[in-house]
Amino acid sequence: MPGCGKSTVGVILAKTLGMGFVDTDLMIQQQRQNTLQKLIDDYGLDRFREFEEQALLSVPEKSDTVIATGGSAVFCPEGMAALKENGVCLYLDLPLEELERRLTNITTRGIACRKGESLGDILAEREPLYRKYADITVECEGLTTEQTVEAIISSF
Repeated sequence: MPGCGKSTVGVILAKTLGMGFVDTDLMIQQQRQNTLQKLIDDYGLDRFREFEEQALLSVPEKSDTVIATGGSAVFCPEGMAALKENGVCLYLDLPLEELERRLTNITTRGIACRKGESLGDILAEREPLYRKYADITVECEGLTTEQTVEAIISSF
């Protein structure tokens, strides 16, 4: 989910494991030379998800890389299949209340959602997919970033 700490945890996990790090949201912004929010506004959700799928599929196979995906990556079946085939998928699970505390304005952050959707709506739609694709679920409530990284490493 947006705000769960994918990028922050991903960087520290990569450093801890001596691996590379890729943030697919940043890839999309670099490839399209615009912010996520502007891309969503200009092209709509369906086209944005195509950009997201392209980014997921462009990550090299077996690359010893920690990948932080966008929160809507679970709507990209080919991209998720490639991630699962080539690595381990993690779900950083946080309760809605903590996500709401971390995300104060979902309309400008570049979150792929329909107009008028609340964070609760987004979580309700995505959580089953997060659980479907996750090889490991890490309950992050009350954990610091470092404790989350430790929990991930101890899950292997």
